[in-house]
Amino acid sequence: MGSVTANELTLDDLAEWLRRYAQIVDENKAYLTELDSAIGDADHGANMARGTAAVVTTLDQAQSIDALLKKAGMTLVSTVGGTSGPLYGTLLMKMGMATGQRIALHPDEFGKAFRAGVEGVIARGKTELGDKTMIDALVPSIDAFDAALADGAGLHDAVDSAQQSAAAGRDATIPMVARKGRASYLGERSAGHLDPGATSATYLWDALADLLGV
Repeated sequence: MGSVTANELTLDDLAEWLRRYAQIVDENKAYLTELDSAIGDADHGANMARGTAAVVTTLDQAQSIDALLKKAGMTLVSTVGGTSGPLYGTLLMKMGMATGQRIALHPDEFGKAFRAGVEGVIARGKTELGDKTMIDALVPSIDAFDAALADGAGLHDAVDSAQQSAAAGRDATIPMVARKGRASYLGERSAGHLDPGATSATYLWDALADLLGV
């Protein structure tokens, strides 16, 4: 079970979120690479595992949430190869820029920060829904998170909703034809495969759900 209170995510909680994300990525690195071998460079798992492991070494240094997220983002940019590093790095850095020097976030503040991160990824990757990328998991998940909060849900239930929507968005990439990244070179042959980026993006919500005991 998670130790998080119902109404906020603290600096320590968010550090633990990134630790758990690194753990899930490491446990699934072979699977991510297998997915990537079908439509990419066959390195997504190894790259993400290396980058998130490097992030874990930085987490105890931060005194505020923006510092935590910005450092984590910069670490991903410098340690993950390919396009994933800049995109995941942008996600976390934009989140950090949106939070300010805080040591705790209310659920709606986390949602705003996460959406700022997703918008940063969209701008950086010049991608949109249906391109068969991480965006296909990220956008539905933050939409579901915000919708749950608007309906009066607490953090626990909002994360549950986001996790389910991320997974549905991930699975929806299977029939898509890739329009971005290395997979787009395959054209129609990219259809029928799960997108590795959408898969690793879903792990962000899996890690938060794990932390909360969802």
